[in-house]
Amino acid sequence: MPSLVSVSTIDFPYQTDQQQIKQFAKELFSPAFPEIERILSSFDNTEIRTRNLCKPLDYYLRPHTFQEQNLEYIRLALEYSVKAIEKCLFSSEISREEVTDIIFISTTGLATPSLDALIVNQMRLNQNIHRMSIFGLGCGGGVSGYAKACTLATANPEAVVLLVAVELCSLTFLKDDFSKSNFIGSSLFSDGVAACVITGDGRMHKAENKIRFVASESKLYYDSQQVMGWDFLDNGFKVVFSSSIPVLIRQNVREDVIAFLSKYGLKISDIKNYIFHPGGRKVLAAYEEALDMEVDSLGKAREVITHYGNMSSTTVLYVLERFLHEGYETGYSLMMAMGPGFSSEMVLLDMKR
Repeated sequence: MPSLVSVSTIDFPYQTDQQQIKQFAKELFSPAFPEIERILSSFDNTEIRTRNLCKPLDYYLRPHTFQEQNLEYIRLALEYSVKAIEKCLFSSEISREEVTDIIFISTTGLATPSLDALIVNQMRLNQNIHRMSIFGLGCGGGVSGYAKACTLATANPEAVVLLVAVELCSLTFLKDDFSKSNFIGSSLFSDGVAACVITGDGRMHKAENKIRFVASESKLYYDSQQVMGWDFLDNGFKVVFSSSIPVLIRQNVREDVIAFLSKYGLKISDIKNYIFHPGGRKVLAAYEEALDMEVDSLGKAREVITHYGNMSSTTVLYVLERFLHEGYETGYSLMMAMGPGFSSEMVLLDMKR
């Protein structure tokens, strides 16, 4: 089965203290929310300390057109994708000429030619590389992208698949949108870039850890389109973010995980590592309750959201990087995230020494 060789992530130069962003939101939203002091507590309730931002905070106070924001998305996405890929290939001891496939995941900007084509051109990757660009999976994109990379590597044992996820959530911020969704989004979302190398069985590599793909599953919940996503307006992307997400997790996740694992003769008690997308404090608490987890099962996920914020699809790959570099318990592991649709994405891994 396919193996994970390496993961790399980006720390932007503008990591910003949550309390600074809280003050920024207070000044911006006060005219629309007379009760601003009461709802500002949402910034503290996230338990986020710092946010990974691609721009200094004063950038977001200035007006920008959608065209300006999107051009900046393309520029920064390309720049930091290349940096993440170079780190990933270096640690893999794999040359760029060996890469057979590239998957690009994002939900926070638009580009045609797609970013994967721009990456191939700038890095001079193989001109015959197989490309896949996926838009719209939101927070579920990291797990879904990982599953798709492993599917390609299963089909071609000689494959070297490059998975790249980029989310520049802060560039979608609408300073003139005084909706509660935008306010809550301003307390949570940040920017991230991650890259992974996944190889088929036929490739020899020098990975010290053996993280092997077993299976994946997706599930879309009918009639839940308004739970999470974007409304596309003349001036950009308006966030849709429902408070019902933790409720949906409590109602569905346990049954979904049991059904998925049972196909492979496994139970929840067989899972040793939980590589979950930390959508927020309430989302993590809902997972813990639904799956009756032991204390600290989601410790690495909590560390990531505390120090980076919710970076949409990339966040789970930051969590995966911590498992890869800081260690894990030998055994079966579950990657999981929820995204627009509303939907769940799961990947079952076998993690050995």
